[in-house]
Amino acid sequence: MLNVPSQSFPAPSSQQRVASGGRSKVPLKQGRSLMDWIRLTKSGKDLTGLKGRLIEVTEEELKKHNKKDDCWICIRGFVYNVSPYMEYHPGGEDELMRAAGSDGTDLFDQVHRWVNYESMLKECLVGRMAVKSAVPKGMLPKSQPTNPLAKESPVSPSYDWFQTDSLVTIVIYTKQKDINLDSVIVDYQDDSFRAETIIKDYSYLIYIGLSHEIQEDFSVQVVKNVGKIEIVLKKTENTSWTCLGHPLENHNLLIPKKDTGLYYRKCQLISKEDVTHDTKLFCLMLPPSTHLQVPIGQHVYLKLTITGTEIVKPYTPVSNSLLSEFKEPVLPNNKYIYFLIKIYPAGLFTPELDHLQIGDFVSVSSPEGNFKISQFQELEDLFLLAAGTGFTPMVKILNYALTNIPTLRKVKLMFFNKTEDDIIWRSQLEKLAFKDKRFDIEFVLSAPTSEWNGKQGHISPALLSEFLKRSLDKSKVLICICGPMPFTEQGIRLLHDLNFSKDEIHSFTA
Repeated sequence: MLNVPSQSFPAPSSQQRVASGGRSKVPLKQGRSLMDWIRLTKSGKDLTGLKGRLIEVTEEELKKHNKKDDCWICIRGFVYNVSPYMEYHPGGEDELMRAAGSDGTDLFDQVHRWVNYESMLKECLVGRMAVKSAVPKGMLPKSQPTNPLAKESPVSPSYDWFQTDSLVTIVIYTKQKDINLDSVIVDYQDDSFRAETIIKDYSYLIYIGLSHEIQEDFSVQVVKNVGKIEIVLKKTENTSWTCLGHPLENHNLLIPKKDTGLYYRKCQLISKEDVTHDTKLFCLMLPPSTHLQVPIGQHVYLKLTITGTEIVKPYTPVSNSLLSEFKEPVLPNNKYIYFLIKIYPAGLFTPELDHLQIGDFVSVSSPEGNFKISQFQELEDLFLLAAGTGFTPMVKILNYALTNIPTLRKVKLMFFNKTEDDIIWRSQLEKLAFKDKRFDIEFVLSAPTSEWNGKQGHISPALLSEFLKRSLDKSKVLICICGPMPFTEQGIRLLHDLNFSKDEIHSFTA
């Protein structure tokens, strides 16, 4: 019997806020939206052509199905007939055809690994790839080429645990000196204890079914100079534990981050408030049994079940405001995550999010992204280019840079919008520019009213060459850019034309 994959596929790489790769969307025909696809999958129509049977598929069989009207693709060992999905695919038919009749796992991971393909394509499941036959007796398999990245992997951490009558302390020895609190994600759910430590591009996991119950709240501390993490758990009962518990999947392993799925926890909606006519600030509270701090420039995935299908969208958390005097801090900041989200009335995900009541829950993933704080080292000039909600990664970057980079001389934000009503946190940005003389803000509108006296138009060589003036001839510069895909792609081309190097540009790409 075939094991049909579960509906939930969390995955790293972002629609909106990842710093590499990306794809352009193509216009879909009328009646070919995501909601239309969901309706089709629930109509009872045979989308595989196999009348509900599941089969084992050989490589030879897979190769035969390589045409638009007969297109099978393998993802992670499971084969799907994607022909019915062709007209519904936001990336277009050509994108799917790149993997026609073959294993499309690597291509899928490069482009949109975050998509819940198992849920989206479950009615298109043809079956599982047949297991290859063993090597015939007397024949040796070809030696595998050595993975060049393997040499660069960090030394594997180790862990130990200690106890008193009331406490259990788990100590992780990372053997790294740049470990911070945001490198560690800890969750306690259903008697399972999970501590993930991010070390460069790797993930080290402690994952244990605990032998005894613990209280929900625990403490996490990092001793930076020795790279030691201490997690102190409170016992529910003051009894001596003979063992910590039993190991779960990937326990005590160091594996590449790209090979790990995302882990979700349910967060409660605490508040939502209007920021512009179509953008709201959502505040979610982490469970008391979770320690998670999203690093600057990284994103998480929000997951909702809509008409029986899990839909996942990536968003970059922001601070609750740009300036501390705008809001009184609410309890410990590290228990709350804030999101600036534009509501699209005709969309599928954001109206559902907007309809949530205070107290409802949203699943939130672990962080993803490859923005590194080390890019700020000895930085002198920071230029930010944002369009619309592409402003969201810039919020924490602004806060961090102005507070923590002593070498910084200049921070400039060029913020592109259609109208004045679309500008997010305009008064806060103007007040920040008044308060900190290193910061300057320029608004550019593409559809202004006749009363608008500021800059107008779209991203262009003329606008950028005037905006991107270094404070010194050879000052160290970083340019961050985020917005819709055409904006970002055009911006990157123009920046290269202006002779900025790849190392001086960081794009959060759609």
